[in-house]
Amino acid sequence: MDPKCQCLELNNGHFVPVLGFGTYAPEEVPKSEALEVTKFAIDVGFRHIDCAHLYQNEEQVGQAIRSKIADGTVKREDIFYTSKLWSTFLRPELVQPALEKSLKNLQLDYVDLYIIHLPTALKPGEELFPKDENGKMIFDTVDLCRTWEALEKCKDAGLAKSIGVSNFNRKQLEKILNKPGLKYKPVCNQVECHPYLNQSKLLDFCKSNDIVLVAYGALGSQRLKDWVNPSYPVLLEDPVLCAIAKKHKQTAALIALRYQMQRGVVVLAKSYNKKRIKENMQVLNFELTPEDMKAIDGLNSNVRYYDLLFIADHPDYPFSEEY
Repeated sequence: MDPKCQCLELNNGHFVPVLGFGTYAPEEVPKSEALEVTKFAIDVGFRHIDCAHLYQNEEQVGQAIRSKIADGTVKREDIFYTSKLWSTFLRPELVQPALEKSLKNLQLDYVDLYIIHLPTALKPGEELFPKDENGKMIFDTVDLCRTWEALEKCKDAGLAKSIGVSNFNRKQLEKILNKPGLKYKPVCNQVECHPYLNQSKLLDFCKSNDIVLVAYGALGSQRLKDWVNPSYPVLLEDPVLCAIAKKHKQTAALIALRYQMQRGVVVLAKSYNKKRIKENMQVLNFELTPEDMKAIDGLNSNVRYYDLLFIADHPDYPFSEEY
């Protein structure tokens, strides 16, 4: 990795930049924009790029990475690229083909991190969200320990440098950690995490097992109609965050990002606005006081924007547990 990069060491000796660029955009945003903003993000200094098969833009994001390698801005090893295994591919025999499909779309030889997007298996097939005639999601039954073994094989095959999970609760993590014959521990658990849902118990559990917590939704949410509970307060309008921002002459968004960094959390900043993408890099340039951190800790109110209710009756739905 780039020596200038502020990184955390993973439990397998690889390093992840503490600030990542999130590439998800709602369907109405043209795919070509993913190419533009990812190139721009790399230009302003982002080295960690978070994407997924679900986002349907890996082709454009891969193109952006390759064009920045071609023009000499970065080398492949300077970039930390994450992809995610979607729920319709959790059967063990579908895992490697799914990763190979992502690599083909990206035109890359390997991903730095491959993670299970959700613990909830859906019916295999072309449909990302397979539904029955009543519009109900069609679930699949998969032992996540077998899925994990298939991810371990992807790492052994050199297709992924590191493997991890996302949206797993403590019990689901324990299931993998306690698996007989475990070859590689998950390096991370990527979950929704922000001052209103600070995940302190899950964070402590992850730290005690040498697993890095990666925060998505770190700025609250983009009010995505199918994904997000619209009745919740807007995080970046919070008076406590805004007061701390004013004191440091920063934005509320930068305070929310910096908060995660100082807790040892890897944080993803998702924006398709060039001014804000550039601004988000400023998070590396200031520090919050212990008093600031304590005040932000006090905002925790278990507000989950991404409650994933469309899979709420799945037996592996992760958010019924306390953490």
